[in-house]
Amino acid sequence: MSARDVRDTGEGDSFPPVTLGQFAAANLVIAAGALLQGSVGFGLALVAAPLLVLIDPRLVPGPLLMASLALTTLVTWRDFKSVRLADLGWSLPGRVVGTAVAVAALSVVPERRLQLLLGLVMLVSTGLAASRIKVAPNPLSLFGAGTMAGVTGTLTSIGGPPMALIYRDETGPRLRGTLNAFFVFGVTISLIGLALSGHFGREQALLALALMPGAPVGFVLSKHTAGVLDGGYTKPVILALSGLAAALVVIKAL
Repeated sequence: MSARDVRDTGEGDSFPPVTLGQFAAANLVIAAGALLQGSVGFGLALVAAPLLVLIDPRLVPGPLLMASLALTTLVTWRDFKSVRLADLGWSLPGRVVGTAVAVAALSVVPERRLQLLLGLVMLVSTGLAASRIKVAPNPLSLFGAGTMAGVTGTLTSIGGPPMALIYRDETGPRLRGTLNAFFVFGVTISLIGLALSGHFGREQALLALALMPGAPVGFVLSKHTAGVLDGGYTKPVILALSGLAAALVVIKAL
């Protein structure tokens, strides 16, 4: 999609165009986030969400989720041979449960309080992961991480850290492939939910097209950086990103 003015939403309404500067800046942000996620396994939303809001609030969450779906599909395809399909049988049901829990919690507890609690939980989890305590991927841990990812993803748009911490000691391709296969499902569910609730329509779809060029650019570049991180740097990067994500959630809640 070009940066030309798109005014007709199909419902007789008009909305401001995406300028050429916004188009370039947004795709630069998406490319940077895609480079990170293609290298580590997650991180697109962590990098892109706060910056896209500054460029144009309409780019979050629907258009960002569409760009994320494109990226996660590419990463899953690239590392599919290393995907632990059996693990998805435990983590995906957890994602559904976590999403339902988050939606239910929003109806009785203020969103900021929930985000603060989740941020603190994520900080503690990152601290434990940095210690010598190891939590191997098993049915219980995968279901729990999937549930936590469903909750954090729904409430904060950052659902990667809980699952990434479970796989922190795995090889790079297995971590990236399995995480992104998990994300393909989660992002699809989120988009369906947005569409059914009236928050993703023609305008959001057109804006999503404006973000698409950045995703494959970052993905292609990540082919080179992923190999570097696989040389023993994946775990430290995961811990650093998880800690940063937790801190951002806490700061936003406060």
